[in-house]
Amino acid sequence: MFVEVTMFYVLRDATGQICSLHRDPVVGAQTLPEDHPEVRQFIGLDPDQQQFASLDASFLRVLEDLIDALIRRNVLCITDLPMEAQLKLFDRKHFREGAGSHALNLFNPNGTRNMESNTVIAEWTDLPE
Repeated sequence: MFVEVTMFYVLRDATGQICSLHRDPVVGAQTLPEDHPEVRQFIGLDPDQQQFASLDASFLRVLEDLIDALIRRNVLCITDLPMEAQLKLFDRKHFREGAGSHALNLFNPNGTRNMESNTVIAEWTDLPE
């Protein structure tokens, strides 16, 4: 199996640091693969940032699960949240369900999102106890 690696054309400043990155050949440029540490750092994907982003994603999942538990126990009603928060939760739930995960289904699978009015229509009576 052949995996194609994207190569970038890199120009460096007087100190040797990458100052520009190009997809097309540039006079005086060095070629580096997309996964080269200097390229990743230049585009903002250094290992520390990736680890922090991964931790953020994991923590976001914890917050989602906490909100699910609070709603399931009738401590929190989804309508207590601002509309933007409801829409973001709905979008994440929809994406997770579409990705085949086993997330708690807070929204009626037949519920719809009215894009014109930014209103979430859902049945909350279907929540498990």
